[in-house]
Amino acid sequence: MSEIHFSKNFSDHSVQSGANAGFQFEFYCERCNDAWRGEFVPFRGGQAANWLSRAAGMLGGRLVNEASNVAQGLTQAGYGKAHDEAFAAAIEQAKNHFHRCGRCMGYACDRCWNGDKGLCRKCAPDAQVEIDAARAEGEVKMVRERADLEGQKRGEQVDVKGDHQLVCPKCGAETHGAKFCPECGEKMTVMSKCSKCSAEISLGTKFCPECGNKVGG
Repeated sequence: MSEIHFSKNFSDHSVQSGANAGFQFEFYCERCNDAWRGEFVPFRGGQAANWLSRAAGMLGGRLVNEASNVAQGLTQAGYGKAHDEAFAAAIEQAKNHFHRCGRCMGYACDRCWNGDKGLCRKCAPDAQVEIDAARAEGEVKMVRERADLEGQKRGEQVDVKGDHQLVCPKCGAETHGAKFCPECGEKMTVMSKCSKCSAEISLGTKFCPECGNKVGG
């Protein structure tokens, strides 16, 4: 063949030997990956070899080896040429289902082809689709900005200075700052403030770890 079309976006499902010997090729759109599979073309040489082997197996003896050699020869003979001819025919069929973009040189199916522009929709997107997509992106962007501002407002009301007991000293479960352990119900350490420097101190502490003031004194 002088020129091979669809050199990358196809898969070969051909079978060289056996009862299902034949040629079949599948081509796919390089934008959406939807596939089109050409018709199955039987490979008579491979099928004949299969029947010959089965017939010799029924008779047994030396015929099995001899028939096996003959079958292998029939399978190999003409397979390459028949495969190329079948591939060329499949390409001609595929041309009716795909368009080649003059910009990116990729193959696109009818759904991914912008007939007004003569290009694939990846290179020449539909204007209305782009408008809707841009509008949706703008809405999401604005919602994120508003949500971020709302989160900042809520964050201003959260106490970030106080220490919280995050692990239960009794069972070791994570408490996530709760006043009671969600697993065993153990009461977590409650914080109070130093009367002198206002530093947070846990109950039972005799002296403030910040200023040394005697707690309760």
